[in-house]
Amino acid sequence: MKMIEVEHLTKDYGNKKGIFDISFSLKKGEIVGFIGPNGAGKTTTIRHLMGFIKQQQGSAKIMGMDCFQEASEIQKHVGYLPGEISVMEHMNGYEFIQFIAEMKQIKDFQRAHELIEYLEFDPKVKIRKMSKGMKQKVGLVIAFMQDAPLILLDEPTSGLDPLMQQKFVELIQSEQKRGKTILMSSHIFEEIEQTCDRILMIKDGRIAADEDLNKMKLNRSKHYEITFANKEDAQQFANRIPACKRISCKVTFLWKGDVNVLLKELCTFDVKDMNARYQTLEEVFIQYYGEDRK
Repeated sequence: MKMIEVEHLTKDYGNKKGIFDISFSLKKGEIVGFIGPNGAGKTTTIRHLMGFIKQQQGSAKIMGMDCFQEASEIQKHVGYLPGEISVMEHMNGYEFIQFIAEMKQIKDFQRAHELIEYLEFDPKVKIRKMSKGMKQKVGLVIAFMQDAPLILLDEPTSGLDPLMQQKFVELIQSEQKRGKTILMSSHIFEEIEQTCDRILMIKDGRIAADEDLNKMKLNRSKHYEITFANKEDAQQFANRIPACKRISCKVTFLWKGDVNVLLKELCTFDVKDMNARYQTLEEVFIQYYGEDRK
């Protein structure tokens, strides 16, 4: 079953701003990362899915329902965290969560209490006194307390410290085990790598890539950094390896072939040190799609 179906969706704001002829879908149980530069169209796409914007062309559907025409029904089945949370500053966190729960006709508050405890914040603090990170935690409680089958998250860890970012990753992983479908916009590649099955990349309002994350991981090269005894050896070795960079006695390069071939090349040199690691997801994207598409 397709939880999300977007076909040729277009909203042109002029000046090359908006989204243009974008198409993608999400199956039930998929966790998909939505990445791209600021202004690329991530938030505009998510707002179409929530029914806040009417498209000029194409269609957006959630569980077979039209996102604009049937927005009120769709929102009963979707948890949502906007990129910028609009809150009632005079309320405390708990009052605001209750207010949203009443709007969504949520009667069981157990999930909300579990999330408040998990995210480790005091909901009785007035929202106007909360830090950005605390407000983000309130938004996360609201997005997940509905226990909806589909969750849309726009920059979900904005303002969270590294420890809480890791707790968020663990929350996403546990939600996937429960069969949830999640579309998550994020700038944090490590976060995407730890949580997602697929990656959608948008640039200049158009889908630039739709990649299976596991396949990308299998196709990664290794990044090598080798230090030689002298500059002459380093230069001689660098001449044998494509796209090898040398700084003094040290060389760096990507290698995807048989490591034994590399070791045979090295055995005739005096090597002082060698480090190797797999490319990060961010490095793979820069390599494939250019630095401006980061």
